[in-house]
Amino acid sequence: MAETITLPIGAQGASGMAIPTNGMSRQAVLERYGLADDEHDPVGKPPIQRWDYREFSVYFEDDRVVNSVRHHQPRMQKEE
Repeated sequence: MAETITLPIGAQGASGMAIPTNGMSRQAVLERYGLADDEHDPVGKPPIQRWDYREFSVYFEDDRVVNSVRHHQPRMQKEE
C-alpha cells in the first residue's frame, strides 16, 4: 500500500522565510538578499534568468521577478 501526501504550494520551505515577490526589481533583490550563490545565463524567449540562493531561486524576466521558489529542505529524522 502507498500513501499520497499533498503539500500546499509554498509549504515546502520554512514558512517564516521571506523570499522575493513578483514584480521586484533586480536591484531590490540584490539590495535585500545580496549576491546570489549562482547566476544562470538567460534562456528562451522572452529570456528568463535564474539566480540561486542557498534556500531559494529567483526567476527574472528582463529586470523584474516573475517567480521565486523555495528549495526543498529535508527535515532531520529522529533516531529511534
